[in-house]
Amino acid sequence: MRAALRRSWLVRRALREAAPGRAPAPPCWSCGVALPSSDGPCFCPACQALQPPAPRPDLFRLMDCDRSFRIDAEQLQRRFRSLQQAVHPDRFGQRPPKEQYYSEQHSSLINKAYKTLLSPLSRGLYLLELRGVEPAQETDCDATFLTEIMEINEKLAEPKSEDVLEEIETLIKVKQEELTREVTAAFERDDLQEAKKLLAKMKYFANLEDKLKAKKIPS
Repeated sequence: MRAALRRSWLVRRALREAAPGRAPAPPCWSCGVALPSSDGPCFCPACQALQPPAPRPDLFRLMDCDRSFRIDAEQLQRRFRSLQQAVHPDRFGQRPPKEQYYSEQHSSLINKAYKTLLSPLSRGLYLLELRGVEPAQETDCDATFLTEIMEINEKLAEPKSEDVLEEIETLIKVKQEELTREVTAAFERDDLQEAKKLLAKMKYFANLEDKLKAKKIPS
């Protein structure tokens, strides 16, 4: 009788805590208790079983961040460590296989969320996705910008020179910082089309950065 009353109370509490306008979460797979909707790892309040990740979680909510292009990197890192400590597969070695699988899923999702929100480029593209805006095609950039990128690519294709590589590395860093400031301003004035164009340019410099790193690897 007492167990039944407690379960009934847990059901009522879960329904009260469910976020308005969001579909209710499935009941606990282990004991059937109703659960609140959550973007982060959820443990059943009755049996403490780890639940599966939400199908399409909001990565900003998951990482306890405002849905904004500006982000506190230190806060993001603290949240990442806290979540990984709670769900890391090493902690679930003695749990049922289903929970072990869910812990792996959560750990992978948390890694993805951290990397997505930490990088200005992926964070910006994710914000556009949340707002229903398709990313720009890289060919949509203006001719002057594309000529600049082509010239840098030509320099990277030349025989390896430490001085040239250092010059390109500095240029890429300056351009990425400049574009990050411009994208921040575009999002803050809610100019999504401008943010879209700037992120396309940022993607070009990210590709150049990858090529530069590959060029610097000792052969």
